[in-house]
Amino acid sequence: MKAILLAAGKGSRISKNIPPIPKCTLDVGGQPLVLRTIQMLEKHGIACAVVTGYRHENIDEVLKDTNVKIYYNPFYDVTNSIGSLYFAKDFIDPNQDLLLGNADVFWTDDILDEILAAKEEVVMLSDRTRADDGDYFFGTENGIIRRYGKELKRGQRDCEYVGIAKIKKSFVPTFVTQLEYMISHQQHGVWWENVLYSLTSKYDIHSLDVNHKFWAEVDFIEDYERILDYVKTNKI
Repeated sequence: MKAILLAAGKGSRISKNIPPIPKCTLDVGGQPLVLRTIQMLEKHGIACAVVTGYRHENIDEVLKDTNVKIYYNPFYDVTNSIGSLYFAKDFIDPNQDLLLGNADVFWTDDILDEILAAKEEVVMLSDRTRADDGDYFFGTENGIIRRYGKELKRGQRDCEYVGIAKIKKSFVPTFVTQLEYMISHQQHGVWWENVLYSLTSKYDIHSLDVNHKFWAEVDFIEDYERILDYVKTNKI
């Protein structure tokens, strides 16, 4: 399996509360968040790539002693994460499963174990405990994503999206073809996840609930504080 972590964005919502660095390089239990995630993935034999952009030199320094493949999106300020993923397109192997994730997400080994064990062709992690106060939501039917968006009303949504997806090798060519189609049609202002969302009318894109396991995406300072509290409490 291969994994690509997207780390090019500025993180504007938390920027006023942290130094001018990529938020994935924030210290978590004595090491940068992105390095912790990579070590967790490599422990499972997963080859990793990271796409950088904003303050890329900070991430380069963090990863200098690793075997991680680094791609740079020089247009990070005018593209969204789909553009960053396109720069790492050559890292994707149609003969291997693919894990995609936002590098500012803190997640645990038990969540990784669960997504690796998933049998479906495409799964996107979600959390039903965050359907009331989350940031980006799914509306699902029998575990299949039917609706998605920030503005879904409570009756339309049943979980929050976590920021991580797994694509089996059987579906990788379909995913890459759609990625290339969207970029060729100048749809570079959307998230990488929109590649999957655009396929929901033709294919079953599954939602995998994290079942009360701990995770947090570093969008606001409160998210970062929750991570620090968790790491301290659990001594990890």
